[in-house]
Parts: sequence; structure tokens; C-alpha cells
Amino acid sequence: MRVAVAVSAPRATLQPAAGTMNGMGREIERRFLVHDPTFLSGHCGQRIVQGYVAKEAGAITVRVRIRGDAGYLTLKWPCRGLTRDEFEYRIPLADATRLLAEYCGGRCVHKTRFRVPFGGHVFEVDVFEGRHAGLVIAEVELRRETERVVLPSWVGPEVTHDRRYGNFALAQPDAARPPADPRRPSVAVRSSRAVEAPGVPN
Repeated sequence: MRVAVAVSAPRATLQPAAGTMNGMGREIERRFLVHDPTFLSGHCGQRIVQGYVAKEAGAITVRVRIRGDAGYLTLKWPCRGLTRDEFEYRIPLADATRLLAEYCGGRCVHKTRFRVPFGGHVFEVDVFEGRHAGLVIAEVELRRETERVVLPSWVGPEVTHDRRYGNFALAQPDAARPPADPRRPSVAVRSSRAVEAPGVPN
């Protein structure tokens, strides 16, 4: 499947993504494997394709993402504990498509994301596709590192500090799929929109 992209209008100034102030935010999150994603059956998620421009160890991460019908460019600093600075900007879809296809060197992941409210937080549950099919990860963003989180029954082991489960590591072309929770049953998911970028490997 491919995204049909019209010729873009004259290049606009980068616009901060929703939920950020001047494009800058602070990301505090925890990450868990999901051992029982069957609760997602019948729900509709959002397809995401994202890729990464090359970076040096310890340097910022530059991420390009297509989510729904929108493109985003995100700069992320290395984590300090659970926290890191983040700048995110919305960019034209045509630009995001070209960046993914021509400048990410195959460092891409494809997934369907579900936003699941639970216990006063929203868990973002990602069901991965392609070479990472079978891997399901839940992330939850916090207001502070010491914030208490009530975990739903479908959450498995925490992998916040295991770099194998970070999206940048998963996007590497030679990355093997890290272990999924062995208790995890299969689940069929529906996406709100099929998102593909021409030339982007799955």
C-alpha cells in the first residue's frame, strides 16, 4: 500500500505539534511488554510509520513520523533517568514521506497504536508489524518520575531501561526482534487508515 501524495504547497514554517509549547516538551515515560493484547480485538488503532536519521552515540535522535494523514519531525535528547527533552513539529506529509524513503537508510518501524485510558493515565499500546510482528509494547507518559502508576492486568514485564525495546533500536535494519512476553496470545487489529510511505521497508 502507498500514500497518494499531492504536490506540496510552498514550504511552510515548522509548526509546533499539539500539546507542546514552542515545539518543546519534556518526555517522562515507562515502557512495558503486553502479555495479553486480546482486549484490543474489535478496536480501531492508528497506523504509524516512523524512521530515524543516523545519529552518533549519546547524541540527539532525529525521528520522522507519519501518523494518520500528518507528518512530524521530532528531536529527542538522551534520557536522564526516565526524563528527556523533546522538540516536535508538524511537517508536510510529502516532506515526511520523502525523508522516510530517502534519508532514514531503512531505519523504520511500522506499527498500529491504540490509546487506552486506565487508572488515570493513558497507555499507548503499539502492535508492531513486519519483522517485529508479534511484539506488543505499552508506554505510559508521566508528569514526574516518582508518579504512581496503576498497571492494568494485561501489562507484563517492564522494559523501560532495556534499549532493545526502544523504537530507535527496533528500527535498525539488522535488528532482531527482542523477546515478546511468552504468554502473549495473537490478536487481529484494525487500523483507522493504511499508512505506507513509498520505498520505506517494513
